[in-house]
Amino acid sequence: MPIPREDGVSGVPTRRILRVAIPALGTLAADPLLSLVDTAFVGRLGTTELAALGVDSAIFGFAFVLFNFLAYATTPMVAGARGAGRFDEAGRIVQRAMVLAVIIGVALTAVLVIGARLLVTGMQAAPEVVEPAVSYLRIRALGLPAVLLITASNGAYRGFEDTRTPLLVALAVNLVNLVLDPILIFVAGLGIEGAAWASMAAQWLGAALFLTLLRVRAGREQWPVERATLSGLVPFLRTGWLLIVRTGLLVGSLTAATAVAARVGTRQVAAHQVLSQVWFLLAMIVDAIAIAAQTLVASLLGAGARHEAKALTGRLLRWGGWLGVALGVAVFLGREWLGVAFTADRAVRASIAEVAPSSPTSPTATSLLCVMVHSEVPSPGTTTSRPRRIRSTTVHPPSKGTSVWS
Repeated sequence: MPIPREDGVSGVPTRRILRVAIPALGTLAADPLLSLVDTAFVGRLGTTELAALGVDSAIFGFAFVLFNFLAYATTPMVAGARGAGRFDEAGRIVQRAMVLAVIIGVALTAVLVIGARLLVTGMQAAPEVVEPAVSYLRIRALGLPAVLLITASNGAYRGFEDTRTPLLVALAVNLVNLVLDPILIFVAGLGIEGAAWASMAAQWLGAALFLTLLRVRAGREQWPVERATLSGLVPFLRTGWLLIVRTGLLVGSLTAATAVAARVGTRQVAAHQVLSQVWFLLAMIVDAIAIAAQTLVASLLGAGARHEAKALTGRLLRWGGWLGVALGVAVFLGREWLGVAFTADRAVRASIAEVAPSSPTSPTATSLLCVMVHSEVPSPGTTTSRPRRIRSTTVHPPSKGTSVWS
């Protein structure tokens, strides 16, 4: 059945795009918002603590954001299995994703806890920044398995075509962190370590909520219990390698920038921490459009509607470009407010106001890159022999490597 051209351009109504993008926005913004809250509270402790947080955020961000492919690889595999009515296979895929998240999370925790001092000194942090940075990094690293479990769960729920549940979990995580941060930092007197404990506890709460919800679904759908094997985990890595490269380059550039700022001085790395966290939050906003691209473009290509898929991709690229321009202008106009919101140090505020005018083009480039990357339809890893019907559209599993650009 042909796709109804409800918007006269791409065949996809605006309300359907927003129904996918808006809940995804809240979920995507969860971790950057967590770090932004930490930045706001830690900034009240002093410039040294804020600089330490800047160094740690770069290291920690590189350690786990690199593996956000767990979400993007899980989504098409779960959706494909469920579309074929193979709920048991979807359950196996979710279990494999959870196992892989724990394996990677535990390994990264060990690396960061053992190598914390080496990593911090390798960032060329000032001597007074090293100790608080090492303490924060070791505590926050204990939450890495939870972060990756949350990431894989997000991918699973997108495959279930349920973006509301991840949004509710993300809200719970950020609310707990918002409450615990001032209590542990100021009332308990733990300082920057209190911020680390608050974030780590909030993230484990999120992981526990997801695991509980998945266990309920597993019982309802009678998922078989499967012992994970290496061959079962390989499809996740094969599907997500492009995203690993993309995210590695993205976070690697920010980590390198933090190292450069750390060499310049404590004030500069503190200012960089504020701006980088704001940038990460803006990147998540535009990535919500990319999620819509991944979902809807894949559906159109699966239905053989290549013309409509190209039209939708162009439309979302325009959306992303204009959104990026708007966010860049907002950063430029609010550069003075940014400093006031995050630190009482006038020198750091001045550095933020000085650097912010150079950033308006960054969100625009990020917007376009996100939409283009997620318009690529990955090989789902599980193919189906029966068509999947979504509303009035018959969607067949895309062939390996299908892309709107080809």
